[in-house]
Amino acid sequence: MRAIVSIAVTVIVLLLKPLCVQATDKPNILFIAIDDQNDWIGCLNGHPQIQTPNIDRLAQQGTVFLNAHCQSPLCNPSRTSLMTGRRPSTTGIYGLSPWFRTVEDLQDIVSLPQYLSEHGYRTLTTGKIYHGGYGRHPKRDHEFDVIGPPPGVGVRPEKKLVETPAEHRLVDWGVFPHRDEDKGDWKVASWAVEQLQAEQSEPFFLSVGFFLPHVPCYATQKWFDLYPESSLQLPPFQANDRDDTPRFSWYLHWKLPEPRHRFLVEANQWKNLVRSYLACTSFVDSQVGRVLEALEASSHADNTIIVLWSDHGWHLGEKAITGKNTLWDRSTRVPLIFAGPGVTAGGRCEQPAELLDIYPTLLDLCKLPPNKTLEGHSLLPQLKDDSTAREWPAITTHNHDNHGVRSRDWRYIRYADGSEELYDMQADPNEWKNLAGDSQYATVVKEHRRWLPKSRLPVPGSRNRILLYRADGSVNWEGEEVLPGDPIPELD
Repeated sequence: MRAIVSIAVTVIVLLLKPLCVQATDKPNILFIAIDDQNDWIGCLNGHPQIQTPNIDRLAQQGTVFLNAHCQSPLCNPSRTSLMTGRRPSTTGIYGLSPWFRTVEDLQDIVSLPQYLSEHGYRTLTTGKIYHGGYGRHPKRDHEFDVIGPPPGVGVRPEKKLVETPAEHRLVDWGVFPHRDEDKGDWKVASWAVEQLQAEQSEPFFLSVGFFLPHVPCYATQKWFDLYPESSLQLPPFQANDRDDTPRFSWYLHWKLPEPRHRFLVEANQWKNLVRSYLACTSFVDSQVGRVLEALEASSHADNTIIVLWSDHGWHLGEKAITGKNTLWDRSTRVPLIFAGPGVTAGGRCEQPAELLDIYPTLLDLCKLPPNKTLEGHSLLPQLKDDSTAREWPAITTHNHDNHGVRSRDWRYIRYADGSEELYDMQADPNEWKNLAGDSQYATVVKEHRRWLPKSRLPVPGSRNRILLYRADGSVNWEGEEVLPGDPIPELD
């Protein structure tokens, strides 16, 4: 009888073993976000002098998407889209608010960390992953199991270093005496390192969100020294760049706190801002390196998927502006890198990709059931073979009815008033010549138009930093009305 029982137990153990292995062998996920990071990353060739050795090394270990773009050139809608798997034109989240969980018909969306939690993952977060909102009501929001240090610039000077026209407290940059260890991003990285050094009984999703190079972009002298002013290269600039762009293009970024190019030149601040942004990017790269080194030294190294991304890009004088809030490449193109199990090393994919694709890609890499509500498409084919073609372009939306469509070779923009732009990104990577009015490109325009999404109006509680286009042809920004035919507002 004992022999029969023993045999039965052995059979049961053997039958259950594959299930146990499946539960414990799920790959971990290290999810690294950088705020306002454009394509000034070494592996993206966005600036010829940038030094980002740690991110570049990660790109060599995995696959980097050279033509990746955000869903919105503003923090809240971009991050909401990535984490929910739905476009801004679907959710109606276009501005800096609301937090999507406060919108009645969005409360039941299963976010990426929630979906992973439902499938056996322990979810941890630190720094900036969502924009605002989350963390104020963690018990209500149920986004993560463990919450680490919040985002923030950390130590700052007693007063602003640069008096910009808007005098906004965040719009500042430069070098002043302080320690790297006192920065918010250092503390975020340190907490992430501690989690990676600890043993984990469950597969984990560790999200790490860095604040810099978002303004105020302060860096210590060691990072400024990487970019001597005497040899600093400024981004390409053409004085008449905006002459062939629609008047409506100004409405997407009028009266924002970020100063115009004209101020930077007149105040002799262009080089200082560029140096500050480069220096902060290199500092953040060093913090990414600390986290990656902790992972490599841990027991999780061989079973962790890494994805690194930024929520949107940032202008530094191009198109006569600074900041985001545009539908051009400098504002939409972002770093997107995958590495780890299931990802081919050394991949450099030129196909268009979207941040919206991260959610379904991670589910594929983790061999989890698909979430059928997602609007993105898995990048797994490109992670296996970087030359694999993609059917879909990358679509960026800024407020309702303003969209940019980025294919491999073209950028097409359509604004809410029906005006358009088209750029040949192979022949004109700086987007200096608008081809939309040239009849020989009518077929290209038509092909890109078909991808334009239908826009939902902004949800209640929306707080936009951009002008709202109305059906009668007028435009409204925080109560100030601009009618068709009015002179273009003062832009600086």
